[in-house]
Amino acid sequence: MADCSNPEKERRFQRRAVDAAIRISLLAGLVVWCFNIVRPFLLPVLWGAILAVAIYPLFLRLRALLGGREKLASVLITLVALAILITPTVMLTDSLVHRSKNLAAEIEAGTLSVPPPPAKVRQWPVVGERLYEAWSLSSTNLEAALEQFKPQVAAASKFLLRTAAGAGKGILMFVVSILIAGALLVYARNSSAAMETIATRLLGDKAGRELVDIAGATIRSVAQGVLGVALIQAVLASIGLIVMGVPYAGLWTLLVLLLAIVQLPPLLILAPIIVYVFSVADTTPAILFMIWSTLVSVSDAFLKPLFLGRGMDIPMLVVLMGAIGGMILSGIIGLFVGAVVLAVGYTLFVAWLEQGRVDSDPTAAGT
Repeated sequence: MADCSNPEKERRFQRRAVDAAIRISLLAGLVVWCFNIVRPFLLPVLWGAILAVAIYPLFLRLRALLGGREKLASVLITLVALAILITPTVMLTDSLVHRSKNLAAEIEAGTLSVPPPPAKVRQWPVVGERLYEAWSLSSTNLEAALEQFKPQVAAASKFLLRTAAGAGKGILMFVVSILIAGALLVYARNSSAAMETIATRLLGDKAGRELVDIAGATIRSVAQGVLGVALIQAVLASIGLIVMGVPYAGLWTLLVLLLAIVQLPPLLILAPIIVYVFSVADTTPAILFMIWSTLVSVSDAFLKPLFLGRGMDIPMLVVLMGAIGGMILSGIIGLFVGAVVLAVGYTLFVAWLEQGRVDSDPTAAGT
């Protein structure tokens, strides 16, 4: 009987294994299929969720002022956010198009004049001599200068076109994300409950709620400490550029904002502008502009500790490392995803160490 039962058990086991493999394969195929369907909407929805979490405290205050009318508060926040995004974009685009048209018309009519370089340009280290020669050629014979530097001009034009196209796509994505964020704010309670349900299903009741709170606090911290500081630096830089009358101030302000977001010093953009200001302005205003630009570039050293990690038990260094590492790995969206993931990992690691301490010393559980 034993000899007959063993083959039968083996056949039943094989049938169950095949049945389980088929079910798992079908389930995996369904998951992949669903992911491919929602993948085009994944990034805008993720950005919308991040924006909704970041501005949720402001939404609560506005809702209270409006007597608890959630839809009205959400509409007002959405309109303000769209205005903040679209208004500078339209002004910058209009300024660039207007200046570009004027420049093209002057080149075509042969009326564009380039002022001769100051003699002190020749004394600049490394690039002074070559820059002086190219500048002098442009001031005396612009057509010859354009012909001589035609490859560089063509490469710069292609780069600017690609950058403009990428910026247009990014702005469109942010518009969609702001609309999604406005919709999520109306259903914030249901969304939060859904996230808590998923987290508690995976990690347990207490740990799930704690990690959802950590994720929300981390997103708000990164929004204040990274994006907020970058916006402050861009505004301060734009003030200096406008006061000194630097051409294309809006474009340089945008570049300063992008550099600050990716955690690079704005001085990379402002340093060449400082050199330009010294060549066209008087010494005293140029020195003041240099000091102002330097302060703008290093302002994140004392602004980040004020905003990053506020209201959190997680060290600021962990959040900052997560933001920078996530951005290197996944782009701008990684600023938030990396910070959240590293904050959650840090929390789990500390909890694991604490549990080990309690297991080794039961008397420590009550301390």
